[in-house]
Amino acid sequence: MVNGLQLTVLSCDELSRDQRLAIMDLVNRAYEEDLTALFHTFAEATHVLGTVGETLVSHALWVTRWLQVDGLSMLRTAYVELVATDAAWRRRGYATAVMRRVAQEVQGYDIAALSPFSVAYYARLGWERWQGPLLIRKDGKLLPTDADEDVMILRLPQTPPLDLRASLSVEWREGEVW
Repeated sequence: MVNGLQLTVLSCDELSRDQRLAIMDLVNRAYEEDLTALFHTFAEATHVLGTVGETLVSHALWVTRWLQVDGLSMLRTAYVELVATDAAWRRRGYATAVMRRVAQEVQGYDIAALSPFSVAYYARLGWERWQGPLLIRKDGKLLPTDADEDVMILRLPQTPPLDLRASLSVEWREGEVW
């Protein structure tokens, strides 16, 4: 427990209606936009909820995606999404505690990845910025990603040796691709 923060890990199916509403409210406020439609695309997600008392103050989720480094097999990836901490509760180590818990929980994957809000923040937690081209796999084709997109990876026990300058691809999905 960090500064009174209680961490709970739940699959999407285990979330109560009130927990879902609290997550959407927190994420929408933290990102300053309505991400409700995006939230509903994560039906197979696992959530880490950071609460103080009964108040949800921090959150992250991961979904399974398949990343591929040029020349390697597909990597079963814990793709982290919707990392958010309520503005009134920031700078207390809550997001760090949530992300460390995510890292513990995804050890069975080949790799973890995310599109960062801050490269420097995640680098402090051991994440590495992908330096090579980012591509989207769609309809049997590899399509380039916008040049301003950043992706970071977290090496896990099963992660093979990687060249961070090689191309990295992900399957296309509705909404935000990375």
